[in-house]
Amino acid sequence: MENSCRLISVSELCEILREKDNYTLLAHAQPDGDTIGSCYSLAYALKLIGKKVRVLCSDAIPHKYNYITGALNQDEFDEETVIALDVADSKLLGKYNGIYGKRVDICIDHHVSNVKYARKLLLGASASATCEIVYEIVKELGVEWDRRIVDGIYTGIVTDTGCFKYSNTTARTHIITAELISLGADYTEINRLMFDTKSKSRVKIEGKVMENIEFYLGGRLAMVAVTRNMIEECGAGEDELDGINALPRTIEGVMVGVTIREKAEGRYKISVRTNAPLDAMAICRHFGGGGHQGAAGCEFECPLSEVKAQLLPVIKEALEEQGCLI
Repeated sequence: MENSCRLISVSELCEILREKDNYTLLAHAQPDGDTIGSCYSLAYALKLIGKKVRVLCSDAIPHKYNYITGALNQDEFDEETVIALDVADSKLLGKYNGIYGKRVDICIDHHVSNVKYARKLLLGASASATCEIVYEIVKELGVEWDRRIVDGIYTGIVTDTGCFKYSNTTARTHIITAELISLGADYTEINRLMFDTKSKSRVKIEGKVMENIEFYLGGRLAMVAVTRNMIEECGAGEDELDGINALPRTIEGVMVGVTIREKAEGRYKISVRTNAPLDAMAICRHFGGGGHQGAAGCEFECPLSEVKAQLLPVIKEALEEQGCLI
C-alpha cells in the first residue's frame, strides 16, 4: 500500500497550511479522544488564520466530546486540501475510505505502523499522541491559544496515555500538558468525563466483559469476546465502548489482554493490549494489523473459534520469546 509518500516537518506543514485553503479533516472510524482532539484543535487553529474547514468522521462522535466539537461551524466549499489525523491506514477511515482513501494530501500521525498512504506524511513516532504533534503545529502557526484548542489537545494526550499511565508517556508529554494547563485547559473536568464518568449501560457491559473473560497460558493471556448480543442486552451504544479493550490487561498476572469484538457476522475487530516487554504491534502484524508496542489491533473475517485458534499460537510464541510463561 505504500506509495510515493513524502515525509515532511512541522515547519513544512505550516507553510502548506498557510498557503492552501478549504480543508477537509478526516478522523478515523470509531473515533477516540486523540483523533477527535487532533481534528478539532487543528480546525479551530485553521479558522483563526482565516481558512475554511470541516471535519468528517465515518462514525458518530460520542456525545461526551461535545465540549470539543460543539463550537465548530462546519464550512461549505469546493474542497482543496484533505488531511487525515491519527489515521495510520486509509482502511481506518471507514465509509470514507472509498471516497478519500486515495485522495489524502497530508497525514498527521504518531503511529510507527503508518502505511504511508497519503501524499505527504508528518510522522511523530515518539509522540504519545497525534495531539502532541498538533500542539507543535499550533505553536508554529502562532495563533492564539484559546480554550477550544487547548482542551482538544489535552483530551487527545490524556486519553491516548491512559491519564499518563501507559508506556508511551514521556517527559515531553508532561511538559506539553503542563503548558496546556497553564494556558487554561479544563483538565479536572476533562479527566472526570474521560475516566470517572460511566453510564449505567457502560457499567453493565463492563460486568459482562469481566464475567466472560477466558484465561490461557498460565493466566498470562486474558481473552474476551464482546458479541453484538452482549452489547444489545446491555443497551450500550458505540460511544459507551471506548476503553473496554483495556479491561482484560488490568487483571493481576496478565501480560496480554485481547478483546475480540464482533462487528458483523463473521467479522471481528481484535484489540491487543500488552505489558512490557511484550509488543502488541508485533503480535498484530502477523495478521496485517498495527499500532503501538502496548496497544495494537487487527481484524479477522472467520468464525470466532478460528479467531482464537489463530491468535493463541502467536501470543504463546511472543510470551515464550520474552520468558514470560510460568
